[in-house]
Amino acid sequence: MRNLLLVIVLLGFSSLQAKEEAAPPAGLKVLSAGHSFHVWMPPLVAEMAKAAGIQGHEQLAISSIGGSKVIQHWDLPVEKNKAKPVLEAGKADLFTMAPTFLPDPGIENFTKLGLEHNPKLRLTLQQNWVPFEDSEIWLSKSKPKSIDRDVITLAQLRSKHDPYFKLFEDHVKEINQRIPSAKITIVPSGEAVMALRDKVIKGEAPGIRTQNELFTDALGHPGAQIRVLSAYCHFSVIYRRSPVGLPVVSQLTKLPEAEKLNRLLQEIAWKAVTGHPMSGVAQ
Repeated sequence: MRNLLLVIVLLGFSSLQAKEEAAPPAGLKVLSAGHSFHVWMPPLVAEMAKAAGIQGHEQLAISSIGGSKVIQHWDLPVEKNKAKPVLEAGKADLFTMAPTFLPDPGIENFTKLGLEHNPKLRLTLQQNWVPFEDSEIWLSKSKPKSIDRDVITLAQLRSKHDPYFKLFEDHVKEINQRIPSAKITIVPSGEAVMALRDKVIKGEAPGIRTQNELFTDALGHPGAQIRVLSAYCHFSVIYRRSPVGLPVVSQLTKLPEAEKLNRLLQEIAWKAVTGHPMSGVAQ
């Protein structure tokens, strides 16, 4: 009889724990600073949070500068600076940043300022995909007007992206070691884009025939598929929960096989986030 009562109690506790884990988390107040590979993300994450039943999600401000390092947002004059006042008021729960190349002193500057006014502030850094498919082209004066991405193999993509990804990891590790309370996490959007392109190469991406159609220009500005994919990565890191099962995002509704594509993007994002050792999210 005693064993039976113990089993009943344990089953009740497990059921309660499952309900608590399934309940939507509280919404966060978010601040963002970045470039054109990043600043379209906040409205998408807001849509995803609403669909997930998360109450109170709020985007406080977006600091947008094309092709920018984070230091450029830091250096903006008082009358144009959207990020500093929010951090100084301690209003943000989470600050998303997107640099171009590293090191970038703006990341550490904002980290110190934010934590000074809100010790519980969470900070994320978006890992990008390489502009023009090659860092050397991005940094050179002569840039191509077009790039045929369908002749590029996954091995070639890796050779250009892995060193770039390592820059992000090394820089974040360095700041986190110097400022232990920072705990900056990485949103692996670049890794997710690589995984999606691998699916396209293999013919396993619903409604996507070529790598070229994932981008809008030679530089690498993303089409709807990559924008949604990156936003799912951010949602996963911000709320530390899987996006798999959320309804089709508005930006995908007119695309072929939207339901299947949406599901694939969710799965790729979650796998990229839980597979990255610096995302702050465990499987």
